[in-house]
Amino acid sequence: MKSNANPPVALPDGYAELQARLGRLGFISQGSVVERGKGIPGGPRYQWTRVEKGKTVTVALSAEQYEWMKQAIANWREAKAVLKQMQVLSRQAAFANLPNPPRRKRHSAKVLGTK
Repeated sequence: MKSNANPPVALPDGYAELQARLGRLGFISQGSVVERGKGIPGGPRYQWTRVEKGKTVTVALSAEQYEWMKQAIANWREAKAVLKQMQVLSRQAAFANLPNPPRRKRHSAKVLGTK
């Protein structure tokens, strides 16, 4: 009987560093923050906006919350970029090291998502 477990594949070069970068990130949050300016009447100076279930949600923030959320959002964007790089390396490793089904022609790197 054949085993369904994938054979072990070594981590690609640079993958461990990407894992470490993720581990060093602090708090994360999606969305964006804006400082509206000191002299604008009729609303809060600091705002955090995000999309939740297709609707835009805006929350008023204090100056301290604004600075904290600004860093958390930057961390989220870095995490997304690192995860995207990890996905590409993972696909490259899978398609280079694991057996492929028979095909008439090879898939392009674009189709495989390894570019």
